Amino acid sequence: MADPDNGWRFAQCFGDKGDVDDVTEADIISAVEFDTSGDFLATGDKGGRIVLFERNEGKKGCEYKFYTEFQSHEPEFDYLKSLEIEEKINKIRWCKRQNAAHFLLSTNDKTIKLWKVFEKSLKVVSETNLPTDAQPTRGGSMLKSSLKLPRLIHHDTMIAAVPRKIYQNAHAYHINSISVNSDGETYLSADDLRINLWNLNVSDQSFNVVDIKPVNMEELTEVITASEFHPTHCNLFVYSSSKGTIKLNDMRTAALCDQYAKLFEEEEDPQSKSFFSEIISSISDLKFSRDGRYILSRDYLTLKIWDMNMDSKPIQTINIHDQLKSKLCDLYENDCIFDKFECTFSGDGKSVLTGSYNNYFHVYDLESRNDIVLQADKSAFKAKKAGSTKNKPTVTTFGAKKNRQAEDPTMGETADFSKKILHASWHPQENTIALAATNNLFLFQQ
Repeated sequence: MADPDNGWRFAQCFGDKGDVDDVTEADIISAVEFDTSGDFLATGDKGGRIVLFERNEGKKGCEYKFYTEFQSHEPEFDYLKSLEIEEKINKIRWCKRQNAAHFLLSTNDKTIKLWKVFEKSLKVVSETNLPTDAQPTRGGSMLKSSLKLPRLIHHDTMIAAVPRKIYQNAHAYHINSISVNSDGETYLSADDLRINLWNLNVSDQSFNVVDIKPVNMEELTEVITASEFHPTHCNLFVYSSSKGTIKLNDMRTAALCDQYAKLFEEEEDPQSKSFFSEIISSISDLKFSRDGRYILSRDYLTLKIWDMNMDSKPIQTINIHDQLKSKLCDLYENDCIFDKFECTFSGDGKSVLTGSYNNYFHVYDLESRNDIVLQADKSAFKAKKAGSTKNKPTVTTFGAKKNRQAEDPTMGETADFSKKILHASWHPQENTIALAATNNLFLFQQ
């Protein structure tokens, strides 16, 4: 008999496991990212803190343990614009590891920092330069022969985190993306209207590669929502817009990429146009597959997979929030229609992952077209302890015509729109996923 959940199971939960209704705002997780090896996992929160987890080698399977925590950003105040800059971590990206230390980029709305995280050996003096039984001579001086070099011995190892570079004053608007280039030397940062290219070693200079700001701001029709470098070609990057388009740019053609190389856009059906069309078509996240052949994009209702060789329409559209089409008016009033859900490919590119409401998330198998719906909830943690099967996942197959209202519990009448999985990351080599559910980090594995 086929396993309905394809072997997916709850593995770990970090954070407050009790039923706490009043969650501290600063504890809400706002970024989750595996490193390139999958041995380390980083989370950022609204309080500006970064917590790192490392793989627990002593355990079977993919299990993680606390590694270190540090304060990445502090709240600031822009005196020129009279604006508060909150400390919330918007994005974390790991740099390629070149030695024993880890390097990662973190950003809030305005400032990007390059952090070096390394193990520091603490030493103490075990022997002084004088023997304990040394006696002074008649003149009060010591014999040279009784002096010796002090000895230091290893006392403890601590994990230190230091900011190696601080990249600031380059964005007039809120930073929504950072992406490290495959060359290992440069990275890009994107805000609502501009994309800048940086050298990791140069913090006081960046190059503006995309600028969509109109001369008259009243003529503004779209904003940049996400941007990412191609995984293997260091000259290519894509960015998405609030109009639902994806533009591929080639930095070899011009220094300022005002002219895109390719435009990925799906023609909208005029009959389905409504007041909410533009809001729900805005792309909240996009990712390349590891081989760079496909682009995954997420808008409010769907996931779309684009082939780099075909820009006329996506090769696959996966409905995530089909049942919310009738509730768009309510979602507009409570601002949930503006929620930015992230999406990601699996390491092998055969599956995709995105979040939903009620702390549900979707793992979609691109080959079998199975949509596995699981819940990252504290009840899963309790069920594991009790050995219960309460949180069995729901599987829907997009090929078959099924009543998804009955099958997909995420869209029931009692959907809790305050509980949502916005941030997630997939282990680069294994089927292990990390998800942020308010102030908890959940790990599921297959």
